Amino acid sequence: MSATDWSHLKESYERDGYAIARNVLDEQLVGEAQSHVQWLIKKHPELRPEQFHNDLVKDDPFWVRLVRDSRLLDVAESFIGPNMALFASHYICKPPRTGQQVLWHQDGSYWPLDPMEVVSLWLAASDSTAENGCLRVIPGTHTLDLQELQQRDDVENVLSSGIDESHVCEADAVDLVLQAGDVSIHHPNVIHGSNENRSDQWRMGLTIRYIPTSTRILTDLHSLLLRGEAIAGINEYLPDPVFVDGQHMPFRGDEAFRKNGNASE
Repeated sequence: MSATDWSHLKESYERDGYAIARNVLDEQLVGEAQSHVQWLIKKHPELRPEQFHNDLVKDDPFWVRLVRDSRLLDVAESFIGPNMALFASHYICKPPRTGQQVLWHQDGSYWPLDPMEVVSLWLAASDSTAENGCLRVIPGTHTLDLQELQQRDDVENVLSSGIDESHVCEADAVDLVLQAGDVSIHHPNVIHGSNENRSDQWRMGLTIRYIPTSTRILTDLHSLLLRGEAIAGINEYLPDPVFVDGQHMPFRGDEAFRKNGNASE
């Protein structure tokens, strides 16, 4: 099957700081992603489902399989080129009625990258609506410099921080209403956030931060090479995790992660 050309999205991305790609992933893979969230909830009862962070990826074959899906890489390639690595990935999943808000912020303010060449894909693993706390964006704010973060403990929120809200005009906010399998694409400087989940439905979202292999990660965080060629001396790349029965969630294609075809090894 030939790759979909997503280059038409660059016009809105460059104008507004975000774009939307519809029907990127099929229903079966999205269902596996939903099962993965429920599996993570059972495996990590100490974590809120808004807090399944990047440190879990390196030992999770399904997570690696998901972020390396060729359809997601095709979207990312339209923005950063063919040589791609994973910088970070996080599930931010809001339970019914108790899911927390994300205060207004710019992603790049959190990231140790040089240069700040990165694109974020936000995969809707379930329908994402205004009622269940969909992502909201202030169009055009990607032209602003990255602002200093402010610690925010006065209200419950996912990041415990946010931007000076003098930079935010709520009247300009756009709700990114997505169906499961849709993807929104975000510039690292665009101001965005989301409300709490007021509905009886889950809001499951997966953020994936793709970088060109020419972008250097300025911490000891090890990346995964996803497509194309690495550049010597820029980043170190981890090997794929090995699937082990009873330790990892089974999924279609997990045999590719089994060492010598035997998960017990």
